[in-house]
Amino acid sequence: MIKAGVIGATGYTGVELLRLLAPRPDVELCVVTSRELQGKAVASHFPNLRGHLDLRFAAADSAELKQCDVVFFATPHAVAMYAVRELLEAGVRVIDLSADFRLQDLALWQRWYGVEHACPELVPEAVYGLPEVNREQIRGARLLAVPGCYPTAVQLGFLPLVELGLVATQQLIADAKSGVSGAGRKAQEDLLLCEASESIKAYAVGGHRHHPEICQGLARATSEPIGFTFIPHLTPMIRGILATLYAPLKSAADMTPERLQRIFEDRYASEPFVRVLPAGELPATRAVRGSNKCDISATYLEEARMIVVLSAEDNLVKGASGQAIQNMNLMFGCDETAGLDAIALLP
Repeated sequence: MIKAGVIGATGYTGVELLRLLAPRPDVELCVVTSRELQGKAVASHFPNLRGHLDLRFAAADSAELKQCDVVFFATPHAVAMYAVRELLEAGVRVIDLSADFRLQDLALWQRWYGVEHACPELVPEAVYGLPEVNREQIRGARLLAVPGCYPTAVQLGFLPLVELGLVATQQLIADAKSGVSGAGRKAQEDLLLCEASESIKAYAVGGHRHHPEICQGLARATSEPIGFTFIPHLTPMIRGILATLYAPLKSAADMTPERLQRIFEDRYASEPFVRVLPAGELPATRAVRGSNKCDISATYLEEARMIVVLSAEDNLVKGASGQAIQNMNLMFGCDETAGLDAIALLP
């Protein structure tokens, strides 16, 4: 039995962790924290958990956390870094869904997140939790940094091409669209129904925090420099990400639609949560909603010598909490798919 705790359980990623972990017969949710709701029954705040979770919210510094085997941080950025060291010293394994340990370049992290890192000595130890790349390192990790939602969709789409050296890595472009839940569970005017509905807009055009994380991941797959343009968009849906990725073919590279299809099928043939769609079929967020799947298609535009990859995922599952649990499964020797084999919700 894996004894688990969740810190910051009242956000969308936190309650998604509870939804996915509560039914597991091999996991015991021992402590769930919230500063604002301390003492209140979890199921009274999240009625979907009635009959599945009989806990009350505890304090963020609850001593019970040190009795857990694993603690998930579903907290805002620049929070986990203040508490991780003490948990690790107590022998607890930590899975952080925030960005506190994703970037290995501390100066770059501090520039993007605007604060000094509280435990820089732990950053080199943190394993980046993209199983399709770091599966073996994840198994032995005691500090795990869960990738961001956009970086998951973008890296899974680009990696087969970058790894084989087929595309001009200095001219990569991602046009990505996310549901409103990707902005978090907070009161913000442009996230209100009347503001976000019936509209789509770009944001962070001058620079998004996920940009350096994506570049770091792609750079690990090649010795060539990375030049990457990333434009995110907010769409009027609750959850889901659709990333449209553009990768110019190198001048000396040969490509056909059939070869491109084989490249992606071969790369992800053994990956339980990446589905390469048949040639001619295109991903849609509705086909992955509520699941831990990432659907991918690749198209070769011969006249432009351009490869277009489409990648769709649920930003709260494969893009966050589902991937966190996928990492936990690997860390504790469970079946990697345990608790994550639900079929997507339709409609």
